[in-house]
Amino acid sequence: MYDWSNYRQELMQRLGELGKLTPDTMKGVVTLGAAGNKTDLLGAKVRELIALACAVTTRCDGCIAFHAEAAIKAGATDEEIAEALGVAINLNAGAAAVYSARTLDAVSQLRG
Repeated sequence: MYDWSNYRQELMQRLGELGKLTPDTMKGVVTLGAAGNKTDLLGAKVRELIALACAVTTRCDGCIAFHAEAAIKAGATDEEIAEALGVAINLNAGAAAVYSARTLDAVSQLRG
């Protein structure tokens, strides 16, 4: 598997390069990431657990690298992280079931 610390550092370097090329885009990403801090209704730990589940469903290794570290810093336990990942697993299975139904619908329509 990955050396997550090294991967995160390399990614930060590349994102820094992207930020030089398109600073407003990266400022927007940072702004979106910090938006929940203003109201803080869910708290940092819950937001990071949600982010981890989303990272799994979107298959974003960089998101995993950043949000795993942030979840740990926010106090998330291995058990809480596993529960959040269970939600991601469920959603991926659910999405596959929904798209399977859509596929059957497409096949039915195309058969006439």
